Amino acid sequence: MPDQGRLPLPAEDDPVGGGSGPPEPAGAPTPTLAPAPGRPAGPGASPEPDEARGLWRDAWLDLRRNPVFLVSALLICFLVLIALWPGLIATGDPLRCSLGRSLEGPSPGHWFGFDTQGCDVYTRTVYGARASIAVGVCAALGVAVLGAAVGGLAGYFGGPWDTALSRLTDVFFGIPMVLGAIVFLSMITLSGIWPVVLIISALGWPQIARIARGAVITAKQHDYVQAARALGAGHTRLLLRHILPNAVAPVIVMATVMLGTFIALEATLSYLGVGLRPPTVSWGVDISAASDGMQFRNAPHILLYPAAALSLTVLAFIMLGDAVRDALDPKLR
Repeated sequence: MPDQGRLPLPAEDDPVGGGSGPPEPAGAPTPTLAPAPGRPAGPGASPEPDEARGLWRDAWLDLRRNPVFLVSALLICFLVLIALWPGLIATGDPLRCSLGRSLEGPSPGHWFGFDTQGCDVYTRTVYGARASIAVGVCAALGVAVLGAAVGGLAGYFGGPWDTALSRLTDVFFGIPMVLGAIVFLSMITLSGIWPVVLIISALGWPQIARIARGAVITAKQHDYVQAARALGAGHTRLLLRHILPNAVAPVIVMATVMLGTFIALEATLSYLGVGLRPPTVSWGVDISAASDGMQFRNAPHILLYPAAALSLTVLAFIMLGDAVRDALDPKLR
């Protein structure tokens, strides 16, 4: 008679906790747990596409699907290419002129004709991209660095720093850029692109400074910045590691848009005779040389081609800035 006070032990073939279940057949696959959603299925598997991505990765994915960005980026890449290596598509010398061919129209081998001095307009248009784009890029970099430094320090430290730097920004904001550039460049006897770059950078940073100040004030209030400060992070680490990467997006957008504006400003100053001067080859210099009304009526090609190149370049950079702004601004998603 079995002992009524004890429970029967499970058989050796029974699984633990399942004494009444049938034994598993030999060779049956071992059950595995399904991976959690959003995690890789194994050590060599790639992450799910819905995995969280950073702002810059999301922006790049949006830009690749934006036709405005693709068209403007291709045009800018072409312009930068010919600015660096103009000899790829123009084999002539932009300074070699022949007065005997003055104001001749387009012809085989000289697609854009000749200007007043008998210089090949096509060659000068290609080589003019170098000076114009160089001024725009260097001035945009200078404005971005100077404006971000002033605005970032004002927004981060606040108090007297903010008051002093904000009033300094207001003073420079009150100087009209074109008028100020004309006055300062008229007093400089140096030629070349660097005086133009320095004057534009010195007068164009206040707008970037205001944008950077607002972005830094917003970024420093985030929880991760407060946590890093509580853990003992210094000012340099907070600015460079935690605040700057999250406040630089609006500065990049504005600098990209202003780059096209600076190229147009260089052409304006060169047209007025205070920017780039001959023998420097620039679109503004060529437009200034072709500004005579009688010459334009007799030979419109001397003005149309450099003006078209300038307009396309400015339009390309403005379109690029708009596309980057749409991709980096979360409110526009």
